[in-house]
Amino acid sequence: MSRAILLALIPGSLLAQRPITPRDVDTMPSRPPTARIAYGTDSLQFGDLRMPEGRGPFPVAIIIHGGCWLSRFASLTIMSPLADALAKDGIATWNLEYRRNDNPGGGWPGSFLDVAHGVDHIRELARKYPLDTTRVAITGHSAGAHLALWAAARPRVRSGSAIATAAPFHPLVTIPLGGPGDMAEITQREKTICGATPSASGVMGGMPADVPEHYRDGSPISLLPFGVKQVLIVGQQDGVMPAAVREAWIARAREAGDDATIVIVAGGHFELLAPEHESGRSVRRAIADLLRMK
Repeated sequence: MSRAILLALIPGSLLAQRPITPRDVDTMPSRPPTARIAYGTDSLQFGDLRMPEGRGPFPVAIIIHGGCWLSRFASLTIMSPLADALAKDGIATWNLEYRRNDNPGGGWPGSFLDVAHGVDHIRELARKYPLDTTRVAITGHSAGAHLALWAAARPRVRSGSAIATAAPFHPLVTIPLGGPGDMAEITQREKTICGATPSASGVMGGMPADVPEHYRDGSPISLLPFGVKQVLIVGQQDGVMPAAVREAWIARAREAGDDATIVIVAGGHFELLAPEHESGRSVRRAIADLLRMK
């Protein structure tokens, strides 16, 4: 029997609504960031920092967008409404952009290294802004959920790996939103989810049989246990993370000894990013509750 938590039952009024699309989220209102800050020299190595009102120090949500690891599907803009809503909730947000498979320097290992350096840049931000680096969540949606899990698991990456970096930042919790932890599994479904262009296999630099060392270092399931609390939030009708896939991830994480939980919310894949939808409000509440932990 699944131990998933059903946080948001589907009310009748929502059943009549059409599913939320990426374009819907992209056009939702959000305030400009407090600052757009580079964490590297490439034009795509930057993040948007949003600070809450008040003196702080504030807990932080590091946010990683998805889009099939391909630039044509999404940018950090798709996470801006959620990032802005969290800032209004009293949580500073660091919304990362990074090079995707089809950007020069992206894919393997560049996309991973961008995320690593972007996450670690939180230490530099805390020198200037009132950020509480003891209360940091790394969250991401879809492909960004894979990268959020991987970012939390980075201390487990072999020192000689192409995606290893020194002194990885250690978050309090990772909160993947509707995205995979098992990259070998998702490569078997990538064409039905993302189309013909290599997506999951693209960011991994090939299929599992061809580059097994990449999956050892870049697939979160190979890096368990992380020693970081994991809360997977997924829509009840999410085809990217159907029931069997999400429950298999949580089972493996728990077997490895990690504190891992599923939270099931209303809707499908993109409702999680709509901050005023019941699913988006559930995401906001979960992040706020987890970051108030000491």
